Amino acid sequence: MPGRLKVLPIINAMFKFLQQLGGDKKSKWLLFPNYGPLNLRMSIYMTEFEAFDGRRIHLLNSKGAVLMQPTRSMIDRLPFLKTSVFILAGLFASLTFADNQPTENNRNNSEDLAKKLQNPVANLISVPVQNNWDFGIGQTDAMRFTANVQPVIPFSLGDNWNLITRTIMPVIYSESAVAGGQSLSGIGDIVQSFFLSPTQPVGGWILGGGPVFLYPSASENSLGGQKWGAGPTAVALRQASGWTYGVLTNHLWSFSGNDQRRNVSTTFMQPFLSYTTKTYTTFGINTESSYDWQGSQWTVPLNWTVQQMVKFGEHPVAFTIGGRYYADKPGGGPDWGLRFVVTLLFPK
Repeated sequence: MPGRLKVLPIINAMFKFLQQLGGDKKSKWLLFPNYGPLNLRMSIYMTEFEAFDGRRIHLLNSKGAVLMQPTRSMIDRLPFLKTSVFILAGLFASLTFADNQPTENNRNNSEDLAKKLQNPVANLISVPVQNNWDFGIGQTDAMRFTANVQPVIPFSLGDNWNLITRTIMPVIYSESAVAGGQSLSGIGDIVQSFFLSPTQPVGGWILGGGPVFLYPSASENSLGGQKWGAGPTAVALRQASGWTYGVLTNHLWSFSGNDQRRNVSTTFMQPFLSYTTKTYTTFGINTESSYDWQGSQWTVPLNWTVQQMVKFGEHPVAFTIGGRYYADKPGGGPDWGLRFVVTLLFPK
């Protein structure tokens, strides 16, 4: 049964990989005459082909032209490919994506979602799972992995105001930074922000502000500061012609907790700049800088990211990849890092 598919770069890459396995260089240009997000209608038909037990797969575009035919060399070189092709074919056939010619309403909805993705105080429920790998830590050049689960939940306070909650719960695995030490894993300290934000921009600026709290939730002493903290947080940004730029900041002071641990007085600043294309690809740069007033020390990671929003049926999801370089850091801090984010979106 024909399925309708909006082919995005990830699926592009999957098809290219599958094609390269067979070594069929000629058909590569037939399948992908232009690299980048393509709009195709995929139809899967079964006809006679003895190498597939009497079956053959045709991938057709909307005009009926054959895009890919598995070759005998694929089967000879990779015996498992037959099963893989049918699994992929069944998967693609069962997914319902945007049509070859998306309706104006669908396009507007997708543009609005892509725009809200770049807005920290958008009226949109989202659940980013931000996976971070940091390398070059301490004497052993150790690695630290942090998965930040960051649900964002807005609440309407009448026609003119929204309350947006942003929670960051880190799940950490940290190799030992000293020879002979033990690796650690567990939950780190949770940070939760509350932004009161006008529903409409003020002088072209989207604004939000409120309190931020630090909870000593770490499962291991070394993964947290064992301090309760609180302070102010604020965000200001503008969006126009695909561009988003602004800054998010907060400051945390500790007010209670383990007296044997150092007090917390930390300023966080995140200036950001991004551009979103008409295919909902976003290129971004930001810093997630913090200044420790107790230790008089900056930590300044510079992040570069690429994000792509896709839809699985009616369910939008964003995938982000990126890298970072530490322009400043405390002694023994990481040199560089990688990031991969999956963001689940729940538009109202």
